[in-house]
Amino acid sequence: MTSNRWQPGATLDGFTLGERIHAGGMGAIFRVSKPGLTLPAVMKLPRLEDGQAAEAVVAFQTEAMIAPTLKGPHVPAFVAAGELATTPYLVIEWIDGECLEDVCRRAPLPALDVARIGAALADALHAVHLQQVIHLDFKPSNAILRADGNAVLIDFGFAHHAQLADLLAEETRYRAGSAPYVSPEQLLGSREDSRSDLFALGVVLYELLTGKLPFGEPDADVRNRFWIEPVPPTVLAPDTPAWLQEVILRLLEPRAELRYQSAAHVAFDLRNPEQVTLSERASKQTKSGVLSHVGRFLRARAEFGARLRAPEPLANRTPIVLVAVDTENLADERHPAIRAETAQILAQSSEFRLLCLAVITPRLASLDHLVRLQEWVAPLELPAQRVSLHAIESVSPSETIVQIARHNNVDRIVIGAPREGGRAWANSTASHVTANAGCSVHVVRVPKL
Repeated sequence: MTSNRWQPGATLDGFTLGERIHAGGMGAIFRVSKPGLTLPAVMKLPRLEDGQAAEAVVAFQTEAMIAPTLKGPHVPAFVAAGELATTPYLVIEWIDGECLEDVCRRAPLPALDVARIGAALADALHAVHLQQVIHLDFKPSNAILRADGNAVLIDFGFAHHAQLADLLAEETRYRAGSAPYVSPEQLLGSREDSRSDLFALGVVLYELLTGKLPFGEPDADVRNRFWIEPVPPTVLAPDTPAWLQEVILRLLEPRAELRYQSAAHVAFDLRNPEQVTLSERASKQTKSGVLSHVGRFLRARAEFGARLRAPEPLANRTPIVLVAVDTENLADERHPAIRAETAQILAQSSEFRLLCLAVITPRLASLDHLVRLQEWVAPLELPAQRVSLHAIESVSPSETIVQIARHNNVDRIVIGAPREGGRAWANSTASHVTANAGCSVHVVRVPKL
Protein backbone atom coordinates (compact mmCIF):
# COMPACT_ATOMS: atom_id res chain seq x y z
CA MET A 1 0.00 0.00 0.00
CA THR A 2 1.25 3.51 -0.77
CA SER A 3 0.19 6.85 0.65
CA ASN A 4 -0.56 8.39 -2.76
CA ARG A 5 -3.27 5.86 -3.65
CA TRP A 6 -5.56 7.35 -0.99
CA GLN A 7 -7.85 10.31 -1.69
CA PRO A 8 -10.30 12.35 0.41
CA GLY A 9 -13.54 10.44 0.85
CA ALA A 10 -11.92 7.01 1.01
CA THR A 11 -12.41 4.84 4.10
CA LEU A 12 -9.82 2.76 5.94
CA ASP A 13 -10.70 0.59 8.95
CA GLY A 14 -13.77 2.72 9.59
CA PHE A 15 -11.93 6.04 9.29
CA THR A 16 -13.11 8.43 6.56
CA LEU A 17 -10.33 10.49 5.00
CA GLY A 18 -10.97 14.20 4.80
CA GLU A 19 -8.72 17.02 3.64
CA ARG A 20 -5.14 16.12 2.74
CA ILE A 21 -3.08 18.56 4.82
CA HIS A 22 0.39 17.34 3.88
CA ALA A 23 2.06 15.26 1.19
CA GLY A 24 5.78 14.65 0.90
CA GLY A 25 8.54 12.15 0.42
CA MET A 26 7.76 10.36 3.68
CA GLY A 27 4.01 10.05 3.08
CA ALA A 28 0.73 11.94 3.44
CA ILE A 29 -1.43 13.26 6.30
CA PHE A 30 -5.22 13.47 6.14
CA ARG A 31 -7.83 14.76 8.51
CA VAL A 32 -10.07 11.83 9.47
CA SER A 33 -13.40 11.19 11.10
CA LYS A 34 -15.07 8.10 12.52
CA PRO A 35 -18.32 7.45 14.36
CA GLY A 36 -17.64 7.74 18.07
CA LEU A 37 -14.35 9.61 17.64
CA THR A 38 -14.71 12.71 19.84
CA LEU A 39 -11.41 14.48 19.26
CA PRO A 40 -10.07 16.02 16.03
CA ALA A 41 -7.67 13.56 14.45
CA VAL A 42 -5.32 13.03 11.53
CA MET A 43 -4.08 9.90 9.81
CA LYS A 44 -0.48 9.46 8.73
CA LEU A 45 -0.01 7.18 5.72
CA PRO A 46 3.61 6.29 4.89
CA ARG A 47 4.95 6.16 1.35
CA LEU A 48 6.04 2.55 0.90
CA GLU A 49 6.31 1.89 -2.82
CA ASP A 50 9.28 0.05 -4.31
CA GLY A 51 12.43 2.12 -4.32
CA GLN A 52 11.29 4.31 -1.42
CA ALA A 53 14.05 5.10 1.06
CA ALA A 54 14.17 2.79 4.05
CA GLU A 55 14.10 5.90 6.25
CA ALA A 56 10.35 6.33 5.67
CA VAL A 57 9.60 2.75 6.70
CA VAL A 58 11.79 2.82 9.80
CA ALA A 59 10.54 6.24 10.90
CA PHE A 60 6.93 5.13 10.52
CA GLN A 61 7.57 1.94 12.50
CA THR A 62 9.32 3.91 15.22
CA GLU A 63 6.52 6.45 15.63
CA ALA A 64 3.81 3.79 15.50
CA MET A 65 5.64 1.93 18.27
CA ILE A 66 6.29 4.95 20.52
CA ALA A 67 3.08 6.99 20.04
CA PRO A 68 0.83 4.64 22.09
CA THR A 69 3.22 4.91 25.07
CA LEU A 70 3.09 8.70 25.32
CA LYS A 71 0.55 10.47 27.50
CA GLY A 72 -0.21 13.97 28.68
CA PRO A 73 -0.89 17.46 27.32
CA HIS A 74 2.48 17.84 25.57
CA VAL A 75 1.98 15.09 22.97
CA PRO A 76 -0.88 14.22 20.59
CA ALA A 77 -3.23 11.58 21.93
CA PHE A 78 -2.87 8.19 20.24
CA VAL A 79 -6.03 6.93 18.51
CA ALA A 80 -5.20 3.89 16.37
CA ALA A 81 -2.57 2.19 14.21
CA GLY A 82 -2.75 -0.29 11.34
CA GLU A 83 -0.60 -3.33 10.69
CA LEU A 84 2.58 -2.53 8.79
CA ALA A 85 2.28 -5.62 6.59
CA THR A 86 -1.30 -4.94 5.46
CA THR A 87 -2.69 -1.47 6.20
CA PRO A 88 0.02 0.76 7.72
CA TYR A 89 -1.36 3.97 9.17
CA LEU A 90 -1.22 5.99 12.37
CA VAL A 91 -4.12 8.05 13.71
CA ILE A 92 -3.34 10.67 16.33
CA GLU A 93 -4.95 13.78 17.76
CA TRP A 94 -4.92 16.92 15.62
CA ILE A 95 -3.37 19.76 17.63
CA ASP A 96 -4.82 23.23 17.16
CA GLY A 97 -2.20 25.91 17.49
CA GLU A 98 0.66 27.68 15.74
CA CYS A 99 3.59 25.69 14.40
CA LEU A 100 6.85 26.89 15.92
CA GLU A 101 8.25 27.06 12.40
CA ASP A 102 5.85 29.93 11.67
CA VAL A 103 6.94 31.66 14.87
CA CYS A 104 10.59 31.37 13.80
CA ARG A 105 9.76 33.16 10.55
CA ARG A 106 8.93 36.24 12.66
CA ALA A 107 12.31 36.15 14.41
CA PRO A 108 14.10 37.94 15.92
CA LEU A 109 11.68 38.05 18.85
CA PRO A 110 11.94 40.05 22.11
CA ALA A 111 13.92 38.30 24.83
CA LEU A 112 10.93 37.87 27.15
CA ASP A 113 8.93 36.20 24.36
CA VAL A 114 11.85 33.85 23.68
CA ALA A 115 12.03 32.97 27.38
CA ARG A 116 8.27 32.35 27.57
CA ILE A 117 8.25 30.11 24.49
CA GLY A 118 11.46 28.39 25.58
CA ALA A 119 10.02 27.53 28.99
CA ALA A 120 6.96 25.98 27.33
CA LEU A 121 9.18 23.93 25.00
CA ALA A 122 11.34 22.81 27.92
CA ASP A 123 8.20 21.72 29.80
CA ALA A 124 7.21 19.58 26.83
CA LEU A 125 10.66 17.98 26.53
CA HIS A 126 10.73 17.30 30.26
CA ALA A 127 7.33 15.59 30.08
CA VAL A 128 8.55 13.34 27.26
CA HIS A 129 11.85 12.57 28.99
CA LEU A 130 9.96 11.50 32.11
CA GLN A 131 8.30 8.87 29.91
CA GLN A 132 11.74 7.52 28.89
CA VAL A 133 11.53 8.97 25.39
CA ILE A 134 14.13 11.19 23.69
CA HIS A 135 12.78 13.04 20.66
CA LEU A 136 16.10 13.34 18.74
CA ASP A 137 14.51 15.42 15.97
CA PHE A 138 13.40 18.44 17.94
CA LYS A 139 13.09 21.41 15.58
CA PRO A 140 10.59 24.21 14.85
CA SER A 141 8.47 22.12 12.48
CA ASN A 142 8.01 19.47 15.18
CA ALA A 143 6.52 21.69 17.87
CA ILE A 144 3.13 23.38 18.11
CA LEU A 145 2.20 26.19 20.50
CA ARG A 146 -1.35 26.01 21.79
CA ALA A 147 -3.39 29.17 22.39
CA ASP A 148 -2.92 28.71 26.16
CA GLY A 149 0.86 28.93 25.76
CA ASN A 150 1.66 25.25 26.24
CA ALA A 151 3.78 23.37 23.71
CA VAL A 152 3.10 20.04 22.04
CA LEU A 153 5.78 17.87 20.42
CA ILE A 154 4.95 15.95 17.25
CA ASP A 155 6.66 13.52 14.84
CA PHE A 156 8.49 10.91 16.90
CA GLY A 157 9.86 9.04 13.89
CA PHE A 158 13.48 9.53 14.98
CA ALA A 159 12.83 9.06 18.70
CA HIS A 160 14.43 6.65 21.15
CA HIS A 161 12.52 4.84 23.91
CA ALA A 162 14.55 3.35 26.72
CA GLN A 163 12.31 0.28 27.00
CA LEU A 164 11.58 -0.40 23.31
CA ALA A 165 13.67 -1.66 20.40
CA ASP A 166 15.61 1.17 18.74
CA LEU A 167 15.01 0.51 15.06
CA LEU A 168 17.00 3.53 13.93
CA ALA A 169 20.06 2.43 15.91
CA GLU A 170 20.26 -0.51 13.51
CA GLU A 171 20.18 1.85 10.51
CA THR A 172 23.51 3.65 10.81
CA ARG A 173 22.59 6.11 8.08
CA TYR A 174 19.74 7.58 10.11
CA ARG A 175 21.09 8.12 13.60
CA ALA A 176 21.07 11.92 13.40
CA GLY A 177 18.08 14.24 13.12
CA SER A 178 17.81 17.46 11.12
CA ALA A 179 21.22 18.97 10.44
CA PRO A 180 20.84 22.48 11.97
CA TYR A 181 19.57 21.05 15.28
CA VAL A 182 21.46 17.79 15.68
CA SER A 183 23.71 17.41 18.73
CA PRO A 184 27.40 16.47 18.58
CA GLU A 185 26.82 13.13 20.29
CA GLN A 186 24.12 12.20 17.76
CA LEU A 187 26.63 12.75 14.97
CA LEU A 188 28.83 10.18 16.67
CA GLY A 189 26.04 7.61 16.88
CA SER A 190 24.75 8.14 20.42
CA ARG A 191 20.94 8.00 20.68
CA GLU A 192 20.54 7.44 24.40
CA ASP A 193 21.15 10.87 25.93
CA SER A 194 18.25 13.24 26.60
CA ARG A 195 20.71 16.14 26.63
CA SER A 196 20.70 15.88 22.82
CA ASP A 197 17.20 17.39 22.90
CA LEU A 198 18.54 20.21 25.08
CA PHE A 199 21.20 21.04 22.48
CA ALA A 200 18.44 21.27 19.86
CA LEU A 201 16.44 23.49 22.22
CA GLY A 202 19.45 25.80 22.42
CA VAL A 203 19.54 26.05 18.62
CA VAL A 204 15.82 26.90 18.55
CA LEU A 205 16.14 29.59 21.25
CA TYR A 206 19.12 31.12 19.43
CA GLU A 207 17.08 31.16 16.22
CA LEU A 208 14.06 32.76 17.91
CA LEU A 209 16.22 35.44 19.53
CA THR A 210 18.51 36.34 16.64
CA GLY A 211 16.77 35.13 13.48
CA LYS A 212 19.94 33.16 12.66
CA LEU A 213 21.17 29.61 13.16
CA PRO A 214 24.08 29.37 15.62
CA PHE A 215 26.27 27.33 13.27
CA GLY A 216 25.10 28.84 10.00
CA GLU A 217 23.47 26.87 7.24
CA PRO A 218 24.88 23.35 7.68
CA ASP A 219 27.11 22.10 4.92
CA ALA A 220 28.26 18.56 4.26
CA ASP A 221 30.33 18.56 7.46
CA VAL A 222 28.04 19.39 10.37
CA ARG A 223 30.77 18.22 12.73
CA ASN A 224 32.00 21.81 12.85
CA ARG A 225 29.77 22.27 15.90
CA PHE A 226 32.39 20.25 17.80
CA TRP A 227 34.67 23.27 17.63
CA ILE A 228 32.86 26.28 16.12
CA GLU A 229 31.68 28.82 18.71
CA PRO A 230 28.37 30.49 17.88
CA VAL A 231 28.39 34.27 17.57
CA PRO A 232 27.22 35.45 21.02
CA PRO A 233 23.49 36.29 20.82
CA THR A 234 24.10 39.78 22.16
CA VAL A 235 26.14 40.60 19.01
CA LEU A 236 23.12 39.90 16.80
CA ALA A 237 20.47 41.00 19.31
CA PRO A 238 22.03 43.79 21.41
CA ASP A 239 19.14 43.89 23.89
CA THR A 240 19.73 40.28 24.95
CA PRO A 241 19.93 40.09 28.76
CA ALA A 242 22.99 38.38 30.19
CA TRP A 243 20.92 35.62 31.81
CA LEU A 244 19.31 34.62 28.50
CA GLN A 245 22.66 34.49 26.71
CA GLU A 246 23.94 32.30 29.55
CA VAL A 247 21.05 29.86 29.18
CA ILE A 248 21.36 29.61 25.39
CA LEU A 249 25.13 29.22 25.23
CA ARG A 250 25.07 26.66 28.01
CA LEU A 251 22.55 24.62 26.03
CA LEU A 252 24.87 24.79 23.00
CA GLU A 253 27.93 23.38 24.77
CA PRO A 254 29.46 20.60 22.61
CA ARG A 255 30.07 18.41 25.67
CA ALA A 256 26.81 17.09 27.07
CA GLU A 257 28.10 17.22 30.64
CA LEU A 258 28.57 21.00 30.38
CA ARG A 259 24.99 21.62 29.27
CA TYR A 260 21.91 21.72 31.43
CA GLN A 261 21.26 18.22 32.68
CA SER A 262 17.47 18.49 32.77
CA ALA A 263 14.85 20.26 30.67
CA ALA A 264 13.04 21.08 33.91
CA HIS A 265 16.00 23.21 34.99
CA VAL A 266 15.92 25.08 31.69
CA ALA A 267 12.25 25.89 32.18
CA PHE A 268 12.90 26.99 35.75
CA ASP A 269 15.73 29.34 34.78
CA LEU A 270 13.77 30.86 31.90
CA ARG A 271 10.92 31.64 34.32
CA ASN A 272 13.21 32.78 37.12
CA PRO A 273 16.04 34.75 35.45
CA GLU A 274 17.26 36.08 38.78
CA GLN A 275 18.20 32.49 39.66
CA VAL A 276 20.47 31.97 36.63
CA THR A 277 24.11 31.49 37.58
CA LEU A 278 26.16 33.69 35.25
CA SER A 279 29.51 32.52 33.89
CA GLU A 280 31.84 33.96 31.26
CA ARG A 281 29.28 32.87 28.67
CA ALA A 282 26.92 35.62 29.80
CA SER A 283 29.36 38.44 29.07
CA LYS A 284 30.80 37.26 25.75
CA GLN A 285 30.66 40.07 23.20
CA THR A 286 32.71 38.70 20.33
CA LYS A 287 33.23 35.42 18.55
CA SER A 288 36.60 33.79 19.08
CA GLY A 289 39.30 34.56 16.51
CA VAL A 290 40.95 32.28 13.97
CA LEU A 291 43.71 31.08 16.29
CA SER A 292 41.21 30.22 18.97
CA HIS A 293 39.14 28.23 16.48
CA VAL A 294 42.22 26.36 15.29
CA GLY A 295 42.98 25.47 18.88
CA ARG A 296 39.41 24.34 19.46
CA PHE A 297 39.56 22.24 16.30
CA LEU A 298 42.73 20.48 17.41
CA ARG A 299 41.35 19.88 20.89
CA ALA A 300 38.10 18.58 19.41
CA ARG A 301 39.96 16.10 17.26
CA ALA A 302 42.19 14.95 20.09
CA GLU A 303 39.78 15.18 23.00
CA PHE A 304 36.12 15.78 22.15
CA GLY A 305 35.87 12.84 19.81
CA ALA A 306 36.88 10.36 22.48
CA ARG A 307 34.75 12.03 25.12
CA LEU A 308 31.69 12.34 22.92
CA ARG A 309 31.90 8.75 21.77
CA ALA A 310 31.66 7.80 25.42
CA PRO A 311 30.08 10.85 27.11
CA GLU A 312 29.88 11.04 30.86
CA PRO A 313 26.60 9.46 31.94
CA LEU A 314 23.63 11.73 32.42
CA ALA A 315 23.26 12.64 36.05
CA ASN A 316 19.83 11.60 37.22
CA ARG A 317 20.24 13.48 40.47
CA THR A 318 19.13 16.90 39.24
CA PRO A 319 15.86 17.40 41.10
CA ILE A 320 13.69 20.42 41.60
CA VAL A 321 12.59 20.24 45.24
CA LEU A 322 9.76 22.19 46.87
CA VAL A 323 9.68 22.54 50.64
CA ALA A 324 6.50 23.83 52.27
CA VAL A 325 7.38 26.07 55.21
CA ASP A 326 4.82 27.26 57.79
CA THR A 327 6.11 30.80 58.32
CA GLU A 328 3.05 31.70 60.41
CA ASN A 329 4.30 29.34 63.16
CA LEU A 330 8.07 29.63 63.33
CA ALA A 331 8.18 28.00 66.77
CA ASP A 332 6.67 24.80 65.35
CA GLU A 333 8.77 21.83 66.44
CA ARG A 334 8.57 20.32 62.93
CA HIS A 335 10.82 22.96 61.33
CA PRO A 336 14.22 21.39 62.26
CA ALA A 337 13.06 17.97 61.04
CA ILE A 338 11.77 19.40 57.74
CA ARG A 339 15.01 21.32 57.22
CA ALA A 340 17.08 18.22 57.98
CA GLU A 341 15.06 16.12 55.51
CA THR A 342 15.50 18.81 52.85
CA ALA A 343 19.25 18.91 53.46
CA GLN A 344 19.47 15.13 53.13
CA ILE A 345 17.65 15.17 49.77
CA LEU A 346 19.80 17.99 48.39
CA ALA A 347 23.02 16.31 49.56
CA GLN A 348 22.33 13.50 47.07
CA SER A 349 22.13 15.89 44.13
CA SER A 350 24.84 17.02 41.74
CA GLU A 351 22.59 19.86 40.58
CA PHE A 352 19.30 21.03 42.07
CA ARG A 353 16.80 23.84 42.51
CA LEU A 354 15.02 24.44 45.82
CA LEU A 355 11.69 26.26 46.02
CA CYS A 356 10.86 27.41 49.55
CA LEU A 357 7.11 28.03 49.64
CA ALA A 358 5.03 29.69 52.33
CA VAL A 359 1.27 29.70 51.79
CA ILE A 360 -0.03 32.50 53.96
CA THR A 361 -3.40 33.80 55.04
CA PRO A 362 -4.70 36.57 52.76
CA ARG A 363 -4.01 40.09 53.99
CA LEU A 364 -0.78 39.09 55.73
CA ALA A 365 2.37 40.93 54.66
CA SER A 366 4.10 38.71 52.11
CA LEU A 367 7.40 40.64 52.39
CA ASP A 368 7.63 39.76 56.08
CA HIS A 369 7.12 36.08 55.24
CA LEU A 370 9.76 36.20 52.50
CA VAL A 371 12.20 37.42 55.16
CA ARG A 372 11.15 34.53 57.39
CA LEU A 373 11.72 32.08 54.53
CA GLN A 374 15.18 33.55 54.02
CA GLU A 375 15.96 32.99 57.70
CA TRP A 376 14.50 29.47 57.56
CA VAL A 377 16.70 28.36 54.64
CA ALA A 378 19.88 30.14 55.81
CA PRO A 379 21.19 27.23 57.97
CA LEU A 380 21.31 25.04 54.83
CA GLU A 381 24.05 27.33 53.44
CA LEU A 382 22.98 26.89 49.84
CA PRO A 383 24.15 29.01 46.88
CA ALA A 384 21.68 31.84 46.36
CA GLN A 385 21.18 30.90 42.71
CA ARG A 386 19.92 27.46 43.75
CA VAL A 387 17.11 28.77 45.96
CA SER A 388 13.94 30.71 45.27
CA LEU A 389 11.55 32.03 47.90
CA HIS A 390 7.79 32.27 47.40
CA ALA A 391 5.17 33.65 49.81
CA ILE A 392 1.72 33.21 48.27
CA GLU A 393 -1.63 34.27 49.71
CA SER A 394 -4.23 31.51 49.48
CA VAL A 395 -7.13 30.02 51.39
CA SER A 396 -6.20 26.54 50.12
CA PRO A 397 -2.58 25.65 50.98
CA SER A 398 -2.78 22.15 49.52
CA GLU A 399 -4.07 23.30 46.12
CA THR A 400 -1.46 26.05 45.97
CA ILE A 401 1.39 23.66 46.77
CA VAL A 402 0.23 21.22 44.09
CA GLN A 403 -0.20 23.97 41.48
CA ILE A 404 3.23 25.49 42.16
CA ALA A 405 4.82 22.02 42.02
CA ARG A 406 3.21 21.23 38.67
CA HIS A 407 4.04 24.61 37.16
CA ASN A 408 7.72 24.23 38.06
CA ASN A 409 8.17 20.52 37.17
CA VAL A 410 8.94 19.71 40.80
CA ASP A 411 10.37 16.23 41.42
CA ARG A 412 9.92 16.09 45.20
CA ILE A 413 7.84 17.91 47.80
CA VAL A 414 8.89 18.07 51.45
CA ILE A 415 6.08 18.84 53.88
CA GLY A 416 5.40 18.39 57.57
CA ALA A 417 2.97 15.77 58.86
CA PRO A 418 -0.09 17.00 60.79
CA ARG A 419 0.78 18.27 64.25
CA GLU A 420 -0.07 15.99 67.15
CA GLY A 421 -3.52 16.89 68.36
CA GLY A 422 -4.22 18.84 65.17
CA ARG A 423 -6.18 17.85 62.07
CA ALA A 424 -6.69 14.20 61.32
CA TRP A 425 -4.50 12.86 58.50
CA ALA A 426 -7.40 12.57 56.07
CA ASN A 427 -8.19 16.29 56.40
CA SER A 428 -4.62 17.55 56.52
CA THR A 429 -2.71 19.59 53.96
CA ALA A 430 -0.06 16.85 53.78
CA SER A 431 -2.71 14.25 52.93
CA HIS A 432 -4.24 16.35 50.15
CA VAL A 433 -0.82 17.16 48.68
CA THR A 434 0.21 13.50 48.76
CA ALA A 435 -3.01 12.46 47.02
CA ASN A 436 -2.86 15.07 44.25
CA ALA A 437 0.79 15.86 43.56
CA GLY A 438 2.29 14.42 40.41
CA CYS A 439 5.61 13.69 42.12
CA SER A 440 7.10 12.10 45.22
CA VAL A 441 6.09 13.64 48.56
CA HIS A 442 8.24 13.37 51.68
CA VAL A 443 6.00 13.73 54.75
CA VAL A 444 8.17 14.57 57.75
CA ARG A 445 7.31 13.65 61.31
CA VAL A 446 9.12 14.78 64.47
CA PRO A 447 10.80 11.77 66.08
CA LYS A 448 9.27 10.87 69.45
CA LEU A 449 11.65 9.94 72.25
